[in-house]
Amino acid sequence: MTQPSTASPHRSPVPDEAGTRERVLELVVEKGPVTAAILARVLQLTPAAVRRHISHLQTQGQIVVHELAGPEVRRRGRPARHYVATDAGRATFTDAYSDLATHALGFLEQVAGEGALDAFAESRVGELERRYAPLLAQAGPVPAARAHALAVALTADGYAATTRAVGPKGFALQLCQGHCPVQEVAEHYPQLCEAETQAFSRLLGVHVQRLATLATGGHVCTTHIPLSAVPTPLTRREPGLARSQTTTSPGDVTEGN
Repeated sequence: MTQPSTASPHRSPVPDEAGTRERVLELVVEKGPVTAAILARVLQLTPAAVRRHISHLQTQGQIVVHELAGPEVRRRGRPARHYVATDAGRATFTDAYSDLATHALGFLEQVAGEGALDAFAESRVGELERRYAPLLAQAGPVPAARAHALAVALTADGYAATTRAVGPKGFALQLCQGHCPVQEVAEHYPQLCEAETQAFSRLLGVHVQRLATLATGGHVCTTHIPLSAVPTPLTRREPGLARSQTTTSPGDVTEGN
C-alpha cells in the first residue's frame, strides 16, 4: 500500500514582499498619519512584518514619522508612531492619478467639446498666475529679474526650474523646467502646455516662445524669453480659439534643452 505523502498538497504561497510593501506605502499615502498597528490590522499582517516594511520605506525616503500635537502626545507611556508619505513616496502613485486625469479630460472633451478643454487649461493656469503675480511684482519691471523670480516660484511648486543666458551678450533667457507634474496628461492634451506658455507671457510682460516640452519628448521644458523686447501687456486668449492662434512671437531663437 502506498503511504500517503506527508507534504501538504496545497502549500501557502510565498508572500510577495514587493507587492506588500507597495500596499503599505499606498495605505500610508491614503490614510496617513497612520500607525503600524492600523496598517497591520488592515493588511492582516503581524506588527513585526509591517514594521519591517516601514523600516525599508523609511530608508528609501518614501515615508517619515509624523510628529503629532494635542491629546495624543499627552498620553502616558510611549506614544505610537504615526507615518506619512514624503513627496518621493507619493510620486510612486502619480501614474494612476495621471491616468485618471487623462480619462477625465477625455470625457470632458467628448461631452463638452474642445473649447471646454481650453477653458479648463486657462482656469488651471489662472490660479498659477494669481499666486505668482505678487512675487514677480516684487522683482520689478525688468524681464530678466522677473524671469528669475518665476523660476524660483516654479521650483517651489516642483517644476525644478532654472534660467540661463542666450548669446554672448545675453540678449535672451531660456527658462528650463526639469520636471512637470502633469507631463503624462500634457502628452495627450497640449492645451495645458500652451496655456502655461501664455501665462508666462502675461507674467513676464513680453512675448515668449516654447521651444521644447517634456510632454513632446524634450529633456526639459524650454521657454525662450527675449530681454531686449519692449514689455507689452498681453490679453488672455479666449477659450475655444484654434490652438494655432497664440500670442507668442517666433523671433530669432536657438532651440536648446
